[in-house]
Amino acid sequence: MRYCARCLYPENAKPTIIFDDQGVCSGCRYHESRSKLEIDWDERWEMLEGLAEDAKRMAKERNNAHDCIIPVSGGKDSHYQAWLLCEKLGLNPLLVTFNHGLNTPAGVANLENMVKKSGFDLVRYSTGPNSVRKIARHMLETVGDVTWHYHAGIRTFPFQVAVKYNIPLIVWGEHGFAELTGIVSLEDFVEHTRWATKEHDMRGHSAEDMVGHNGITRAHIEPFIYPSEDDIEKTEVRGVYLSNFVNWDAKAHAEFMMETWGFRGITFERDRTFNLYGKIEDHANDVHDYLKYLKFGYGRATDDASMEIRHGRMTREEGIAMVQRYDANEPRSLSYYCDFLGISKAAFYEMVEPMRDPLIWEKVNGKWQVKDAVDRHDIGPREEAARVKQVEPRTLGPENRHMYYNPENPPEKSGIPAFDEPSLEPKWV
Repeated sequence: MRYCARCLYPENAKPTIIFDDQGVCSGCRYHESRSKLEIDWDERWEMLEGLAEDAKRMAKERNNAHDCIIPVSGGKDSHYQAWLLCEKLGLNPLLVTFNHGLNTPAGVANLENMVKKSGFDLVRYSTGPNSVRKIARHMLETVGDVTWHYHAGIRTFPFQVAVKYNIPLIVWGEHGFAELTGIVSLEDFVEHTRWATKEHDMRGHSAEDMVGHNGITRAHIEPFIYPSEDDIEKTEVRGVYLSNFVNWDAKAHAEFMMETWGFRGITFERDRTFNLYGKIEDHANDVHDYLKYLKFGYGRATDDASMEIRHGRMTREEGIAMVQRYDANEPRSLSYYCDFLGISKAAFYEMVEPMRDPLIWEKVNGKWQVKDAVDRHDIGPREEAARVKQVEPRTLGPENRHMYYNPENPPEKSGIPAFDEPSLEPKWV
């Protein structure tokens, strides 16, 4: 298996990754392009201001109370999106949450905080445990994903709301796949598309495909059905990404929202990564990420360490140590999700068996073993040439103790159980 000469991604990383002649991956080149391309961020900001003015004008023409929609979960990005659109662009967005049910206590508390601090209206659709159980069980067996309903819901339900209330603009934060593996270029100004949602977020399956499987009916899939092409065209709705117009920095934004609106990270060590502020609202994320590891041999620690390496806050050696510490860990919450789905742990692993990538996994004496890993590769001339300039403060330095978990210098407790104590069960509210 080849690994990026700069970050830690393998060549089987999803959704798509490309290595250049220097052995550097497309995700690293995308990150590099955000500072090295001749991008006029002031010009892009003016473009965003133009979008905002168009949204205000159209809202007035349509007699709408809201200028646009922000899909929110209560995480760091949601906080920053709401703050930016309100304080810098003067918009009055409608917040839309698809409540997938599998929430962390920290996520529920942060969402409540965001609504209070922003003062915006919120539409929240809460899917019931019966639907989640049926869909999660079917999609685990089909594509190895227990959180399909979450990704599908947050990408589809906002469009249903947009059509219902005749709101033509939906604003997301960063283009996640671009940041991870460089699937698109900054020069593309990529917008949300139905095709990308189905192929990537929905793993190539539409909601209608599930009807008739595992007792799933039309009623179970209602929030995942895209509006018709006629309704989309009539509403003129489009989905844009702020990261195309703003020099996006997730860590800086998280810190800013901690100071400005009281967003909080967690203070306990997670099972599968050292990051204390990203993806902390989704309780099922540990199992979702573990499935990625079981299929492709890498997990969220690889994602987070690679991003830190690209920023120059972590060396390759330090990143590999994080991968060794977290990527192979079975999450403590796995037992809960197996019980919820009505299966044993043995059945869970049996379902995943045919989805393991033979490029990275092999069965030896009846047990699955990785054939290769990033820590088995020497750091040679190519890797040395690909290193980025190191900066301060360091990822695991004392200044970042509240952002990244360092067992030698753990974060101070907040005194709030939702942020200080891990929960083995989700909050369904």
